[in-house]
Amino acid sequence: MDTPGTDRPSPGADAPADLAEVVALAADPAGRVSWWSRQAERLFGHPAASAVGRPLTDFVALPEGLAEDWTGPAEGRHRDGRSIPLGVRVTPLEGPGGDRCTVVSAIGLEGAPWWTVSRSVLDRFLTELPYGIAVLDADLRYVWLNRTLERMAGVPQADRLGRRVTEVLPGLQPEAMEAQLRHALVTGEPVLGFEYRGHTPADAERERVYATSFFRLDDRDGRVLGVCYMGTDVTERQRAQDRLSLLTDSGARIGRSLDLTRTAEELTACGVPALADFVSVDLFPEVLRGEEPPAGQVRVPTLVRVAHRSVRAGTPEAAVAVGEPSGFTADSPVARCVAGGTPVFQAVVDPDGDGWPSGEVVRSERVREFGLRSAMAVPILARGTCLGVALLLRGEGSERFEAADLPLAEEFVGRAALALDNARRYFRERLASVTLQRSLLPKLADGATTMEVAARYRPASGPGGAGGDWFDVIPLSGARVALVVGDVVGHGLAAAAAMGRLRMAVRTLAGTDLPPEELLAHLDDLVLRLIEEEALDPAAADDSPAAAAVLGARCLYLVYDPVDRSCVMARAGHPGPALVTPEGTVTFAELPGGPPLGLGSLPFESHRTTLPEGSLIALCTDGLLAGPDRDPEAGQRVLGELLAAGPGGALDELCERVMAALPPGPAADDAALLVARTHVLGPDKVASWDLPADPAAVSRARGFASRTLGQWGLEELEFTTELVVSELVTNAIRYGAEPIRLRLIHDTALICEVFDGSSTAPRLRHARITDEGGRGLFMIAQMTRRWGTRYTDRGKVIWAEQMPGAVPDWGI
Repeated sequence: MDTPGTDRPSPGADAPADLAEVVALAADPAGRVSWWSRQAERLFGHPAASAVGRPLTDFVALPEGLAEDWTGPAEGRHRDGRSIPLGVRVTPLEGPGGDRCTVVSAIGLEGAPWWTVSRSVLDRFLTELPYGIAVLDADLRYVWLNRTLERMAGVPQADRLGRRVTEVLPGLQPEAMEAQLRHALVTGEPVLGFEYRGHTPADAERERVYATSFFRLDDRDGRVLGVCYMGTDVTERQRAQDRLSLLTDSGARIGRSLDLTRTAEELTACGVPALADFVSVDLFPEVLRGEEPPAGQVRVPTLVRVAHRSVRAGTPEAAVAVGEPSGFTADSPVARCVAGGTPVFQAVVDPDGDGWPSGEVVRSERVREFGLRSAMAVPILARGTCLGVALLLRGEGSERFEAADLPLAEEFVGRAALALDNARRYFRERLASVTLQRSLLPKLADGATTMEVAARYRPASGPGGAGGDWFDVIPLSGARVALVVGDVVGHGLAAAAAMGRLRMAVRTLAGTDLPPEELLAHLDDLVLRLIEEEALDPAAADDSPAAAAVLGARCLYLVYDPVDRSCVMARAGHPGPALVTPEGTVTFAELPGGPPLGLGSLPFESHRTTLPEGSLIALCTDGLLAGPDRDPEAGQRVLGELLAAGPGGALDELCERVMAALPPGPAADDAALLVARTHVLGPDKVASWDLPADPAAVSRARGFASRTLGQWGLEELEFTTELVVSELVTNAIRYGAEPIRLRLIHDTALICEVFDGSSTAPRLRHARITDEGGRGLFMIAQMTRRWGTRYTDRGKVIWAEQMPGAVPDWGI
């Protein structure tokens, strides 16, 4: 039995305390100290011998009249006279024989925070803390948890103590939680901010998200007592982050192209599974054609399914396939959504209920089969116009839509709507520019019997729309054929319009039979005038697209003569043509450099070459040679290989092979290809005679022409041809200079040409009744299909064409 005023030492009594040191002393019924501990000696500075028997109030100031347990702050007095703040618990005791005493337990509060000494306050703090806290033993079984954690999960403490997480919370990723608990228990390393999600008994319908930290509990000697975790419900924060992430992701992923279908597919890809289990996009057919959607309310909208996506492979929930009419009935939520221009929200979808559309049989079957239970129909509104509707569905295993999801869906679809409308507008403009450009391109026909031709054109598919690449095949006098290819700067309607202006200018200049270098010089002057006119237009902007398109335009122009097989070519900033011999040898013509059009700085020069019969001439724009992943040199090698592989085959098939070799994917620039195979007019189709400058030579020339037409079987043209020959030869003798030569060419037309050494051109005039001359060229103009003049290095040529079987218009 312990002696009053003494303590029995206990093992580890001298070791540093793990908890705050408690001072114990006792007083008899008279209020005098009857028992004094060593802790009391240390706290008050009095040994037991001097303290026992003295009034308790000499050491601790307590409230008067204490008859029951009391806990509270009190003031103690040290031996040296200073005050000691105390936390005191007073407990009256009564023994078996009726003996009474009062036990006083005190804790010195000097320099110690309240939470290290007040168990009651600490209990209330931990119990009511807004964070859920639990303590588990070394076997990962619950030994304590606070009330917040009980409320968070809906599992009371009595159902947790002694059990593991996997037993208590099977729907909250318990294996992942236990893995983190075990990691903290084994390594001693805390795990901070671990997030997991799932369902709890407190809210079985909604998925909850928790952020939890795990740390090990050790005593002061390093012995492992267990593990503790503290967590909080971050569901709303996570949902806000998910909403922000969805909108951010949609802004980055939707609208990356200006393609309606691809944009709709991007919308569905962003919406599944982030917002719904199934998303479909249905648009008005007018939108798909680039037109404005129907104005006003549409009771039964005619929509087309453009894209859909599901969490299930193959999208089996879809009632219609992509590209088919959507088939929504007038009483369906989608029809109400489109008609009113407002979203329709159905937290619960019941195909057997009264509100379900009567005609939606197939959709009813899909709803039952796949457990679709919640829906939102959101109109696709852009710039005040409804383009269609987006339908969002959730099925079993997912939470039902809530009213708070509707603004998110509207914002999400609204952002995509702008991208869809941009794609619609781009499609409309691109369609207009492509249509304009194709209407301005020639309806290709072979160059009579002197040349076979084939061509292909692929418009650009980039944001700027179709560009200004163009080509043309122009028949010239003397059975010659001009080939031209070019491109203007930029894309869109302005480029297409500029291309049309240049093409018609080239055709007009080609009709004057100018040599290639002179034609480009005149074309360059024309471009400069166009730029000046745009600059003088007050309505035109400084960076007028029309002026920008023609400035820097490029062109390649060549003329092939089937009589002497000559090919004369010149270029304005454009690559030269590819020339392929009948044996398959490919060369790219090295032409003298010429600046792009509109610069007006350097002159243009021509290059002449002679081609074997059956040669190929390939003209193309840089969109065919170069690309994002291919430089022009590599493009030339590919084109040369394709041309060499089939110089004698069908030209249409050759063009198809060349276009198929273009890099796949969207085209950043137009590509135009023009391929021609040359033929020769031999001696059986050409006859010529040198004539002296003697009026008597006129009759001989008529005789030469008559005999030649008989050999060619063109007797029907003999009369008019003799008149044409007489007039042209007479003019050459009278007004021209030697040498004089007559040439007849039999192609699809009969061509009569008279060469002379003079550069003076004849002029068509209307003679008066009293005039004796001046009617010759007028008669020729009436008797032939067309006539004209072209200049050569040694003079000029007057020519006229007649069509076999045509009846001349004498104009009388």
